[in-house]
Amino acid sequence: MKKLTRLAALLLALVIAVGVGIVGISAAEGEVAEVAAASDTAGITVYYKCEGKTPYIYYWNALPKNLETAYPGVKMSKATDQGDDWYKYTFKDSTKINLLFTDGTNTLEGQLSKELTRNSGEWWHDGRKWYKSNPDIKIDPVPGEGGDMREDSIYFVMTTRFYDGDSGNNVHCWDDGQAGNPETDPAWRGDFKGLGEKLDYLKALGFSAIWVTPVVENASGYDYHGYHAMDFSKVDSRYESDDYTYQDLINDAHEKGMKIIQDVVWQHTGNFGESFFCPLFERDYDADLSNLEESMIPTDYLLSSYGLSSATEYWSQKPYDQYQQRLNMMKDTASYPGSVGNTTGLHPGDDDYDIIKLSSGKYNEHNYYHSGYWQSPNWDDWTTKFCQIAGDCVDLNTENPAVAEYIVEAYSQYLEMGVDGFRVDTVRHIPRLSLNMMYNTQFHDAAKLAGNNHFMMFGEICTRYTQVWYRDHAEESTPYYTWAESNDKWAKEWSFDTTPEAINNNMNLTFDHYREEDKVSDEPTSNNAFLNGITYHTPDRSKSSGMEAIDFQMHRMFGDAKNAYGFAVGNDKYYNDATWNVMYVDSHDYAPEGPSEFTRFEGGTQTWAENLSLMFTFRGIPCVYYGSEVEFAKGQKIDVGPNAPLAETGRAYFGDYLEGTVNATDFSEYTATGEVKATLESPLAKHLTKLNAVRRAIPALQKGQYTSDSKYASGSMAYIRRYTDEKEGIDSLALVTVSGGATFKNIPNGTYIDAITGDKQTVTNGTLTATCSGKGNARVYVCCASGFDGITGAIGETNLTYLK
Repeated sequence: MKKLTRLAALLLALVIAVGVGIVGISAAEGEVAEVAAASDTAGITVYYKCEGKTPYIYYWNALPKNLETAYPGVKMSKATDQGDDWYKYTFKDSTKINLLFTDGTNTLEGQLSKELTRNSGEWWHDGRKWYKSNPDIKIDPVPGEGGDMREDSIYFVMTTRFYDGDSGNNVHCWDDGQAGNPETDPAWRGDFKGLGEKLDYLKALGFSAIWVTPVVENASGYDYHGYHAMDFSKVDSRYESDDYTYQDLINDAHEKGMKIIQDVVWQHTGNFGESFFCPLFERDYDADLSNLEESMIPTDYLLSSYGLSSATEYWSQKPYDQYQQRLNMMKDTASYPGSVGNTTGLHPGDDDYDIIKLSSGKYNEHNYYHSGYWQSPNWDDWTTKFCQIAGDCVDLNTENPAVAEYIVEAYSQYLEMGVDGFRVDTVRHIPRLSLNMMYNTQFHDAAKLAGNNHFMMFGEICTRYTQVWYRDHAEESTPYYTWAESNDKWAKEWSFDTTPEAINNNMNLTFDHYREEDKVSDEPTSNNAFLNGITYHTPDRSKSSGMEAIDFQMHRMFGDAKNAYGFAVGNDKYYNDATWNVMYVDSHDYAPEGPSEFTRFEGGTQTWAENLSLMFTFRGIPCVYYGSEVEFAKGQKIDVGPNAPLAETGRAYFGDYLEGTVNATDFSEYTATGEVKATLESPLAKHLTKLNAVRRAIPALQKGQYTSDSKYASGSMAYIRRYTDEKEGIDSLALVTVSGGATFKNIPNGTYIDAITGDKQTVTNGTLTATCSGKGNARVYVCCASGFDGITGAIGETNLTYLK
């Protein structure tokens, strides 16, 4: 009503002005006006980006003293210090004001923005939305170019369930009623503003990288998690606030020396279409977003395709019919009746094999999606690459160069915003050949163009299996995706044309590739993760695909850290470089293997402590899912869809643990009050805080290779880490044992200091014995001899519950 009232007033003003022949502004013609002020206790400065002309600003209803100007407003001044096309206006004594931007003409067509409101502070508007800082100026997370992601540890947040910084953008999913989520706990609850407010909490724990769930515009009955995209190119406004955007979060994280890892989905969209691939709906953000029929407006393309005269007619159909219509327009399903179950007994290369289908009907004419239905693949073979893995995950034709081109273009804009890395969803459902030909290198190149020379991608190559080769298929296995193609014939035969024939060629080529490359006995090995004796060597990354991996086998085995460790030592050679593996215990999908793998991990606090002690000292990058620092929601089912309230699942709201204040003066150093103080002081949180501090102080624990060879280390989980960089003058050597004592042999003589306790030993005969008892306890003896990067004593608090 407020918006309509103001618009009516504006129209009336225009009518009166035209009727008496008056066109005026509050300052002299051409003058740049700026409101003077009597004090410096308040103030609003707005910047507006406008290409090709000087914008005007029309304002009214200022507080505490009213200010207003006649339409179309006053001319803004050039803000030369902000870069090209930025203009500035300041209200020096105001704490709140209504405004809009115009082109200076006395017409409605001259309006450049909708009606806006600002409070005290500096604000930037790029023609689309507000920012807290100039969106054209990126802030590096660390001085210079930014650092190797192995120097970081990762905290994984489901943004909507972490912390609510703006209750005004809270909204129920369409299926919240079915789930039983109350008004006090809508599925879309946490937001970017809340995450930004709690960056100091994550820094206090010692984390320097934040993995956020997908940020793009979504559409499904239960889309709070972000994996059902409707527009890859747009940030979902339900995450953002009027005064806090995704860009603000990226900038704030970088200002604190932290990085943002964005979860991205290339394999599928949601089933409501996608703005480029199949535009079936537009969302009305002025409507009630919790109401499906009010907020989702069918496009003319959708309505006309089925002879429907209105949105009302579309929504009056049965939900099943609505879904089938959408799916048909996306995948041309009507042209392939009965195509769901025809894969039995067929294998790539069979003479009667005829599963490569392009669209032959009215829809999906550009073959953006895999044609046909195919919802229930055999999860253990090639069908996972060409099938719809769920009803709300409609599989894109990732072999189509046009699909790859749009995905790279759409997601590159987030790299330009300053995103530091990608976690890539459902990688095992994309052929490795497609990734190597059209995605991996292209994204690394895009990151470099955006100024990020340390960009990292790691993929969810989901193999719920405790052997390195999944069901004896190399092409389905986690290490396989970390390698580039070894045979250049694939690149020679791959087509970058978008004709049906070319797309069909690529799809068939992936099957030929599967048939020829699937033998586990033919797979390469690498020594990139291993020391040469106890000497570091420069890793050979020339054969890397550019896609690192979540270590699914360690994840599966973290019910017992010794099993996870033993498996890694025996199989790291199959990764291109396992020092880049991302390790976690549990996630938004699974816990370790066992009867409770679909619940948040409930193996006990001491088991958690042991897992973390291993993860933060072993090769790879440690990652912790939100709330694990207090065993949040342990034993709760991780994901049950809209069949129970989120509060009763592993995706419950964590914000209650974060109330209060926290000020991180550095990583793992802070002051805090309120409930968040108690959270940070819980035994597991303190364990994490110290482990983060230890890892951050010792380069060998971040990027070092390792050996567990009995010639050098004897113990249950005992190993030596070393990292050398002659250019930077770094030589870091650490002797590590977890949950038990160990003896280290044939090591350099000199002084060693334990980062856990501060114990100092002088080695004269190449041997050091570390005494360590208690599950989850650890020792990290750092070589402080001449020429090595040493430490001066214990790092962080001593004599904790598990590190003592």
